[in-house]
Amino acid sequence: MNIYWQLVWAYLKIGIFGFGGGYAMLSLVEKAVVSPGWISETLFTDIVAISQMTPGPIGINSATYIGYVAPGEVDPTLQATGWSLLGSCLATLAVVIPSFILVLYTSHFIRKHRESGVIKAIFSGLRPVIVGLIASAAIMLMNSANFNPMHIRWQLWVNIAICVIAFCLVYFPVKLRRKTIKIHPILIIVLAGTAGFLIYGL
Repeated sequence: MNIYWQLVWAYLKIGIFGFGGGYAMLSLVEKAVVSPGWISETLFTDIVAISQMTPGPIGINSATYIGYVAPGEVDPTLQATGWSLLGSCLATLAVVIPSFILVLYTSHFIRKHRESGVIKAIFSGLRPVIVGLIASAAIMLMNSANFNPMHIRWQLWVNIAICVIAFCLVYFPVKLRRKTIKIHPILIIVLAGTAGFLIYGL
């Protein structure tokens, strides 16, 4: 039962100090749940992928999923659905409540003082930090669990190619019949899943 208190405490800290949104807090989440051995690094990267593909913020989605699987991973007696749902609810509430309270207060404060030079200066300093946090999350996910989990060389190069192609399709507009369009990320996810099935599943 101690795992539930640990989950609540970990996600309260993530909710309070996880600045910059879901991607920026990924490194904080990884340290909180992988380092203690609640879940493996491979499972963590799978959770990130599933959280990205499902509707809603990635931070909340990952908290819900990790809260669901962590109790059973730590203690086999807690693998029943009821215990998993309890962990899921506790982790989700723990990560949401601090943010809700902070946003409720700061939105009133910022609206009241939005023309203040101090507030503008604070945001000028925060913006590049958020970019750095998101970049650190991207670098953290560039690991063997994502690119070469089976330690097979040809799979490494295929996965790198899929990553580069997905980046190019999302970032660079595609010219089609004199029109310039940007491919929707959901379509890229579907295409990548199809490619993965054809390459590794058949």
